[in-house]
Amino acid sequence: MSRQVEQELINQNNHLMIGGVDSVKLANDYGTPLVVYDVHKIKKQLNLFKQAFEKNNVDYVISYASKAFSCIAMYQLLKNEKVHSDVVSGGELYVAHKADFPMNNISFHGNNKTYQELSMAVDYQVGLIIVDNFNEIDLLNQILEEKNQTINVLMRVTPGVEAHTHEYISTGQTDSKFGFDLESGQVEQAFKLLNKSKRINLKGIHAHIGSQIFAYEGFEQEIKVLIDVLANWKKESNFDADILNLGGGFGIKYTADDQPISIDQVIQKITAEIKIQTKEQEIKMPSIWIEPGRSIVGEAGYSLYRTGSTKSVPNGHNYVAVDGGMGDNIRPALYQAKYEASLANRINEKDEKTYELVGKYCESGDILIHDLKLPIPNLNDLVVVYDTGAYGYSMASNYNLNLKPAVVFVENGKSQLVIKRQSFEDLVSLDLSL
Repeated sequence: MSRQVEQELINQNNHLMIGGVDSVKLANDYGTPLVVYDVHKIKKQLNLFKQAFEKNNVDYVISYASKAFSCIAMYQLLKNEKVHSDVVSGGELYVAHKADFPMNNISFHGNNKTYQELSMAVDYQVGLIIVDNFNEIDLLNQILEEKNQTINVLMRVTPGVEAHTHEYISTGQTDSKFGFDLESGQVEQAFKLLNKSKRINLKGIHAHIGSQIFAYEGFEQEIKVLIDVLANWKKESNFDADILNLGGGFGIKYTADDQPISIDQVIQKITAEIKIQTKEQEIKMPSIWIEPGRSIVGEAGYSLYRTGSTKSVPNGHNYVAVDGGMGDNIRPALYQAKYEASLANRINEKDEKTYELVGKYCESGDILIHDLKLPIPNLNDLVVVYDTGAYGYSMASNYNLNLKPAVVFVENGKSQLVIKRQSFEDLVSLDLSL
């Protein structure tokens, strides 16, 4: 659907303003498709999490989930905001290192970390490795022995708690590729291996129960399960966990139908439950870690496109095509994700027709938004799709050998290019001739 925009975000030319910058000027200056991040919104979300924890007087760490969106400028922003970050590949780790992000504030995730990736993590002296399986325990012990090093780890468990999310992004259920299974006894077996290792320092426990979570109950059940595990470790081995990492999954409002729980409310409930459970189980209160990604950058991101061809099918749909699509935002095709959009250069005009907003890729499923109400679009109008900051650019591809878009940060009326648009030469830079 078309979104109603607050009047203060509309200038005298009836253009949408993003971070104090005219969206039309951004499109003219940097071209389209264009991904724009409002830096103030990113900082605001981080501060909301910080304030929520501090209000509840607990030790905490906010670890931004890099997979939502990462680049050198993003890691630099996180460094300035004094938060941690988690990475899920050697590539994300390398970019964070290139950005001079403090490696002791990095956590390294992944269900199939390679020898090279784990070696890089040890060489960079990352703060934590989230150990995911038995093969990784063996491989990490081998690497640490070879390098005569030690490292801190968390154990990732699958707690048997499933949040109400799309099946492809639910990761807390028992049958999952991620983590040690609690029900079958894998967690206890892995604990014994990690706890006796001379080179691995087990600091605590980690779980992730899904994404785009709108209710607190899933987190509540996750906490109860994990505290039970920690209490058993204390009873059987006198082990005190320093860290309880609940993962991420905090939902955001993509459309009017979405009703996420507020950051302040969910953190208050989480901290209260952990205090209750640790007291009842008579174990040490651990530091509470979370891994927000989407909830930090999702609503801060905007995708700008130019309109191209239009088409009306008798007794069918009206179509309007843009100069991007599934190559820069695969989520509608992959997850049936829903977004809202407007004509950014005609922001206050009345909606007249309903359209399928489609991309330029050679796939019939390349539809960004179904049943989008808009003013009748003209050629080269500017479409803004809202809330595309998470898993848009980070999942972008060169399908059909289209170019990946540029990325711009905006704040206080100023814009800065942080990722250049790909060139045609970039497309063949790794190709070799016969």
